[in-house]
Amino acid sequence: MAQILIIDDERSIRNVLKDILTNEGFKVDEASDGEEGLKKFSTNAYDLVLCDIKMPKLDGLEFLDNVIQLNSEIPVIMISGHGNIETAVDAVKKGAFDYIAKPPDLNRLLITIRNALDKNSLVKETKTLKRKVSKVQEIIGNSDSIQKIKDTIEKVAATDARVLITGDNGTGKELVARWLHEKSNRAAAPLIEVNCAAIPGELIESELFGHEKGSFTSAIKQRIGKFEQASGGTLFLDEIGDMSLSAQAKVLRALQESKITRVGGDKEISVDVRVVAATNKDLLKEVEQKNFRLDLYHRLGVILIHVPSLNQRVDDIPLLVEKFLIDIAADYGQSSKAIDKKAIEALQKHSWTGNIRELRNVVERLVILSGKTITEADINSYVLPGS
Repeated sequence: MAQILIIDDERSIRNVLKDILTNEGFKVDEASDGEEGLKKFSTNAYDLVLCDIKMPKLDGLEFLDNVIQLNSEIPVIMISGHGNIETAVDAVKKGAFDYIAKPPDLNRLLITIRNALDKNSLVKETKTLKRKVSKVQEIIGNSDSIQKIKDTIEKVAATDARVLITGDNGTGKELVARWLHEKSNRAAAPLIEVNCAAIPGELIESELFGHEKGSFTSAIKQRIGKFEQASGGTLFLDEIGDMSLSAQAKVLRALQESKITRVGGDKEISVDVRVVAATNKDLLKEVEQKNFRLDLYHRLGVILIHVPSLNQRVDDIPLLVEKFLIDIAADYGQSSKAIDKKAIEALQKHSWTGNIRELRNVVERLVILSGKTITEADINSYVLPGS
């Protein structure tokens, strides 16, 4: 239920507005002048303000100036006498949502209030959604290995040092890369991700460095590559061990000179990029097998971060399960399910070949198929092999 503050030095106006709005289901508070209204606004949470323009002590325009400084998101509707319409229009230009002439037309008043509240609700929802989309997930765990990763991120993030993240599939290498960017001085600039394993070898150079129109058959227009897109920010090269040798050579040059050349072009383009790379392969073995350049390995691996498998950090499973239960319940619009101690112990004994990704999928399966409390019997039925 929305709470509305009415500010007017005419008691009769306040009483009429209060009766109307109360009958419409709103909670209503009132003040007899701008000074009293500002005190109430500063100490209470209102969804909307109706404010007269001509008042003693602090007039409506002065009140509006103060409100915008305190909380510009709360809509203010000005109440104006017929002789003050120009002033009311000026108030709208300064940030008021709208104005209502005295004596107020009830239909217009209610429509204006509804519109203001609906707009404010949409603004809040949009900001909430943006936070959900942009927010980087927390790195969950208290194990020594996870604490070491968190400490390394804190020390390294603010520098431009290149980082090589290693670990099995599903361990959370991408999350580490996102936190390195989020805590860096480049956080306001883009984090551009490239999955080197998902791009055909013949297209990887175009993807990374861009191409000029006509440089090959399907190049019908100029393309800006990922290095240019990430300039000023961070370029995350995921599965770097799957990159072709020819592309590796160009990446090495880009790291050495901070310059790239588009495919089919001859112009050198300066780029300011911090490169974070990740792989599930042993790159030194790949070097021995002539699949990866040793000089590129050393360029990328200024800082090395290894993300352990879930089987190496089973003590973190209770925390991870609790987080997944909460998140999945929120996604489904349900209350979070409980899980008993024996069920947790059973999950800790399981061999997690898919690591964190597999655990989350399993928890989602348990949420869907189990009762109010997830039990060891549910683990035996829905998780263990051969079930």
